[in-house]
Amino acid sequence: MTAPVQITRVAPSAGIAGGEIAVNYLVPAGASRDLTVLFDEMPARSVAVGARRAVVSIPETNKEGKIKVIVVAGDQRAEADFIIGRKLADGLHPVTNPAFDPGDGSLYVTRSGSRGEHVPVSIFRVTGDATVEDFSGDVMNPTAIAFGRSGRMFVTSRFDGTVYRVSTERQMIAFAGGLGIPTGLAFNRAGEMFVGDRSGVIFRVNEIGEAKPWAEHEPSVSAYHLAFGPDEALYATGPTVSSFDCVTRFDETGQATAFYRGLGRPQGLAFDRAGNLYVAASLRGFRGIVRISRDGREAELIVAAVNVVGLAFGPRGQMVVATSEAVYALPLGIQGTLLDWAVP
Repeated sequence: MTAPVQITRVAPSAGIAGGEIAVNYLVPAGASRDLTVLFDEMPARSVAVGARRAVVSIPETNKEGKIKVIVVAGDQRAEADFIIGRKLADGLHPVTNPAFDPGDGSLYVTRSGSRGEHVPVSIFRVTGDATVEDFSGDVMNPTAIAFGRSGRMFVTSRFDGTVYRVSTERQMIAFAGGLGIPTGLAFNRAGEMFVGDRSGVIFRVNEIGEAKPWAEHEPSVSAYHLAFGPDEALYATGPTVSSFDCVTRFDETGQATAFYRGLGRPQGLAFDRAGNLYVAASLRGFRGIVRISRDGREAELIVAAVNVVGLAFGPRGQMVVATSEAVYALPLGIQGTLLDWAVP
């Protein structure tokens, strides 16, 4: 009697269109020559197929949430659960994390454009029902978005080296300037602003917009990305020409240590409430969202994606993944860092 087809592992078990996953299986001898992998009956493009494992690319589909990955070998098939992301908006150009408004849960994302390019709308708002609205076109090359303790939104411009404060009337008011090429933005628990100049400086900015150099970091070929951890240390990524980049941890005095090394082109990062760190990066040849344990010793790819630049956790446990062109939502049930000023 022929042994049944079995799926032994799908890694990662979540992703968006274009991402690559590995499907491990047990099939009858020789059956892998005619093996097909489906995503809810939608054929996947095979990258590599072997006797025990296939690497496939997630197809474009109108499905979202929980679906089935199916391995078909001859007249036999096996299924495994998979979570596929829903596209919220496209035609964008974010270069770092999107950001959720802690007041109403809406999502903000940029169309950053090339250096010096003026676009009619450079910041978009995605409402809770996934409606995409024009928000502002007043900032050229908007890069990082973050919300301060008061719930006010701040935006960096890598064009003019300025952080802008967004008023309740959507006016962009210059808050701090002379910041080089500011591409990272984060607030600590005390409400102090930190801005990363990808040329090699992290600035500390006080409540009236006075900026002072706080720490130095290796220059990046694209951007700095910043996030504060539950230990109140600042974590930073900045892709270099190396394929073995690291996440750097800065203590409260600005002293740097390597938190985790071994990522390819690490970019946006965010923490969950358990203290795990999530990074848009490549790990062991696969790209997407990498989860790193709070002690920095273990890492695994949990979402498959391509051209990924950032992520954010929403109020209902969803993860939003930003690529260089679009944003997707995945219902992973992960709670992001709880902001003490957020409206429940």
